[in-house]
Amino acid sequence: MTRIALDPFVRDLDGESAALRAAGPLAEVELPGGVHVYAVTRHAEARALLTDSRVVKDINVWNAWRRGEIPMDWPLIGLANPGRSMLTVDGADHRRLRTLVAQALTVKRVERLRAGIEALTNASLEKLAALPAGQPVDLKAEFAYPLPMNVISELMGVDAADHPRLKELFEKFFSTQTPPEEVPQMMADLGTLFTKIVDDKRANPGDDLTSALIAASENGDHLTDEEIVNTLQLIIAAGHETTISLIVNMVEALQTHPEQRKKVLNGEIGWEGVIEETLRWNTPTSHVLIRFATEDIEVGDRILPKGEGLIVSFGALGRDEEQYGPTAGDFDAARTPNRHIAFGHGPHVCPGAALSRLEAGIALPALYERFPELDLAVPASELRNKPIVTQNDLYELPVKLGCPFGGDA
Repeated sequence: MTRIALDPFVRDLDGESAALRAAGPLAEVELPGGVHVYAVTRHAEARALLTDSRVVKDINVWNAWRRGEIPMDWPLIGLANPGRSMLTVDGADHRRLRTLVAQALTVKRVERLRAGIEALTNASLEKLAALPAGQPVDLKAEFAYPLPMNVISELMGVDAADHPRLKELFEKFFSTQTPPEEVPQMMADLGTLFTKIVDDKRANPGDDLTSALIAASENGDHLTDEEIVNTLQLIIAAGHETTISLIVNMVEALQTHPEQRKKVLNGEIGWEGVIEETLRWNTPTSHVLIRFATEDIEVGDRILPKGEGLIVSFGALGRDEEQYGPTAGDFDAARTPNRHIAFGHGPHVCPGAALSRLEAGIALPALYERFPELDLAVPASELRNKPIVTQNDLYELPVKLGCPFGGDA
C-alpha cells in the first residue's frame, strides 16, 4: 500500500482528497511530523467504522503511543491527545460526559438562540455597511469569525475579553506550522485559560453551559475538574472553527457558481440546500483525528491492523462517487438526496451540528440580503488555505460588498 503524505501547507486539498479516494477505502497516510496512521476515504466504509465498537478513542490502544514514538511537542498532539472529555472516551463514560452537552444543544433548545444570533448578525452587518464604499474587506475576519465565537462564548459563559487570547492560542493549536518548542507552552496556556474560566464560573455561576456542568458535578454526576475544563475547551474550539469555515466556504461556493447563486437569491433553491451541499462538497473539516483499532478490522479489501490509528478523511469521502454518483465532484445546491456525514456519524457525532446549521442559516441569507452585489475581491484561484490539516480553513476571504441592499452609493 502506497503511503500518502498529507501536505502540512494544504496547498491542494482537492487534489490530495482525490489521491486518497484513488488509494482505496483505506489509505495509509503520513501526518505532519512523520506520524503514520490510516485514513478511511469512502462514505460507506466511514459510516461502518464510526459505529464499530472495535474502533475506540482510547489513545493507550495506539501502538505508536505505547512505544513512545509520539512526542509531546508534536504539532498535532492537542488533537490526538486533548485530555479526558467526551471526545476521548467511549461507552458509559462517553454517555455520561456527552449527556449534559447534548441536552443543551438539542434542536429545540438551539432554536431558542435564534433571536440572539439574528441580533449578532445584524450588528456585524451594520459594521460592514459603515466601511468605506468599494473598500475590499476580509469577510472571514469581519463577519465569519465574530458570529460563531460570540455565539459559542455566550452559550458557554466565556467573557468577550478572552476572545483575543483564545484566537491567538487556537491559531497555534490547529496549525501544523507551530514550532515544536512552542507546543507544550501553548497547551499549558490553553489549560490555564480554561481553568480560570471554570474557576470564575464556580465562584459566579450564570445561565450558561459551563455553570451547568459545574452544577452537575456537584449534584452527583461526577464530572471531574479535568473533564469540565477539557469539555469547555472542546466545545469552544469545535463550536466556532467549523462554523467559521462553513460560512466562508458557502460564500466561496456561491460566488464561484453564479447561476446557482442567482437561483438561491431568487428563491428557486433554498438556503438549506446551500448549507448541506457546502458541508458535503467543501467540508469545513478535512480530517478528524484520531481513533484506534482494538483488533484487525476488514475495510473493503484491506485490513486496519490492531493498535493502529485511524483518521476520517471527510474531504475525500464527501466527493465519493460510490455514494453521490458521477456528479460527486460538482457543487449542486439542489442535490437530493444529500446524506453526507460531514458532522460525523455514530456515538461521537457532533452535538453542535444543529447550532452550526442555524448560525449559517441566519448569517448567509442576511448577508446577501444586505449586500446582494457582494463579489470576491480576488480570483478564487488566489484564495489560500491555512496550514491546518484538520480544518478546511482559508487565511482570509477578501470581498467587495457592493452597495447595501443593491442601492446607489
